[in-house]
Amino acid sequence: MIKFVSIFLVAFISSYFLKMKKGLFQNWRNKIKNIKRTLFEDALKQLYNQTYKGKDCTLETLAQSLNLPIEKTQKLVDQLVSSGMVICKNERLELTDAGEKYALRVIRIHRLWERYLADETGIDAIEWHKQAEVMEHKFNDTEIEALAASLGHPSYDPHGDPIPTVDGELPPRQGVPMNHLKENEVGLIVHIEDEPPEIYKQLIAQNLHPKMQIKIIKKTPDRLYFLANGKEQILSTAYAKNITTIPLKNALKSKTAYQTLASLQVGEKGKVIGISKACRRQQRHRLMDLGVVPGTIITAEMESPGGDPVAYKIRGATIALRKEHARMIYIQPVKEVKRNGQSSTSEL
Repeated sequence: MIKFVSIFLVAFISSYFLKMKKGLFQNWRNKIKNIKRTLFEDALKQLYNQTYKGKDCTLETLAQSLNLPIEKTQKLVDQLVSSGMVICKNERLELTDAGEKYALRVIRIHRLWERYLADETGIDAIEWHKQAEVMEHKFNDTEIEALAASLGHPSYDPHGDPIPTVDGELPPRQGVPMNHLKENEVGLIVHIEDEPPEIYKQLIAQNLHPKMQIKIIKKTPDRLYFLANGKEQILSTAYAKNITTIPLKNALKSKTAYQTLASLQVGEKGKVIGISKACRRQQRHRLMDLGVVPGTIITAEMESPGGDPVAYKIRGATIALRKEHARMIYIQPVKEVKRNGQSSTSEL
């Protein structure tokens, strides 16, 4: 009996460890497979991005963008070629139609996920790109189209990059670097590059975002002095290269075109003309629920001892808003005019 039990235990333990070993081996195989797939897709995305920017793609440039040694990059290129995704012409790497379609699918997922993070979560902007780099490899076609539908099929990500359509259509690049604008020229920000992260972090710290109008005040070889949201700012020319703008020939030149609610002094009034595109969906809905909609007259009533927040009179209610939110509300300054003993407002 004891011998039988011993044999049974040995068999059970052996079977258990064999299954565990098999499970660990399968997990290891899946992990390796996912790593290879991620690298494969990253390579296609990098090749597409370089081509889209008008740059030549070579083994060396791909290795640099993927931060891989040449030997490993060569093996990866061999896989891309054998799978029909890439062809080599005179040492240049070119995507085939199949490779371009695959790359655009990855880019579509990446930018839709960034749009989701910007609109539906409170995740900091500096984290959007990093998280999208992971999620772009995890969605299937059904899941990503469901996400696109839930977001209302957006055309652009929060950085201003166009989101490829489900058919792989993407508009051509437009605009010029911000440092190409001339003094006294007005431009519309259409894109802010999110890499490298340290530069992007500085740009968002200055509350710069797509769909914002800026006006160049002064240029030096190293600095740009400009007006944005009613506030004069300074940016190095090296950082300004990461901002793409479209010159606005017929833009309003007056100071009022750039004022925000935060620029009002206590006692001053302003008429709401819009809310910044940088205002996330939840914040936007909150402001609209408070009555911050085009046409509403808002009065700056009182500052806190530290100057932030500020109390505003909005449709008969006194509401405290922090300056970071007040800067997202565009206004037209107005003055109070008395006619026949009654008060009314007029635009300045």
